[in-house]
Amino acid sequence: MKTVLLLGSFDTKGEEYAFVERLIVSQGHGALKVDFGTMGRPQGITADIGPEQVAEAAGRSLQELRERNDRGHAMAAMSRGTAEIVKRLYAEGRFHAVLGMGGSGGSSVISAAMRTLPLHVPKVLVSTIASGQASAITGTRNIVMIPSVVDVSGINRISEIIYRQAVGAVCGMLQASDGMDAGEARKPVVAITMFGNTTPCVDKCRERLTGLGYEVIVFHGTGAGGRAMEELVEDGLINAVLDITTTEWADELCGGIFTAGPTRLEAPGRKGIPHLIAPGCLDMVNFGPIDTVPAKYANERLVEWNPMITLMRTNVEQNRKFGRIFAEKANRSAGPVCFMIPTKGFSQLDSPGNPFWWPEADQAMVRSLKETLRPGIPVIELDAHINDAVFADRAVDQLLRMMN
Repeated sequence: MKTVLLLGSFDTKGEEYAFVERLIVSQGHGALKVDFGTMGRPQGITADIGPEQVAEAAGRSLQELRERNDRGHAMAAMSRGTAEIVKRLYAEGRFHAVLGMGGSGGSSVISAAMRTLPLHVPKVLVSTIASGQASAITGTRNIVMIPSVVDVSGINRISEIIYRQAVGAVCGMLQASDGMDAGEARKPVVAITMFGNTTPCVDKCRERLTGLGYEVIVFHGTGAGGRAMEELVEDGLINAVLDITTTEWADELCGGIFTAGPTRLEAPGRKGIPHLIAPGCLDMVNFGPIDTVPAKYANERLVEWNPMITLMRTNVEQNRKFGRIFAEKANRSAGPVCFMIPTKGFSQLDSPGNPFWWPEADQAMVRSLKETLRPGIPVIELDAHINDAVFADRAVDQLLRMMN
């Protein structure tokens, strides 16, 4: 028997959660119930962990939250408290999957707790906002969102179908997860970051590492890809990172659409795993269609990559900043870190005869990097383009040395 954690506001949705609990038990599993409702008493269900404990986990008291009578303030506090309790319960081995149901407020609390959990924990969220923009809910986590179709309010001929399907989904995911741990441990895992303009390099690295017995996971440098990679590093699922494509920092600095945020490049250093960093596609910033490029960049080098994406060439000053930022991230690393620089271009477009070829800009990044790095961090400059086979081979060789 496995246990499904039920997260919800039992003061307004107790009937629904009691129904779902009965379905879970009928499938041969147990339920552990956490109630974060602040405004009333549970209806038809008894929580294992009540709102008083949830509020305390956030450094508040339930009475204080009720007396303040500010729903937004209360939801923010209960969101923090629920996340803390879920992390503790998971560390204690108290549950194996999570199921929650709610409207916009409840979904925000439930999903915040779900995002604290590792990838292999099944997470199902029945939500009234599942059919809209859900990126703020799921983040980079594998949260399965099921549109509630009707409001999460009572058991009727529509909601019953949805609740039964949600329970079937989470129980099926539990069954599918059996035996996963042994398979995950078979091979060391190397993460590689890729973009269309660095695909030849990444393909060569992937093929070689796979042939040597490593499991290779490739992440697309679209913002979500970089964040997902770093979160999996934090989860301990990655053994080394071959960071060929660090273009997300160009978007972070210049306001592009594919930023991974200001913490990109930090997780491998915190975890102390080998981290080889290359400046793949740092020559470009990603915007939407040409008419979405900010007016301040009108005189920069622009390429319409496709109808949906416009690329802007990064300039000398921006590359100086990249060098300082990358060095500052690496300087804090607790593990082996190394830079590998292709002196003949950072991307397919950054090569002789192509529109982003600008050696002075690339070298500005390298000089700034060297000036800021602490002693002992290697900077290997290779007389090659990033997509040359020799660069991929040397990058793999260097990463293997760092891993050993």
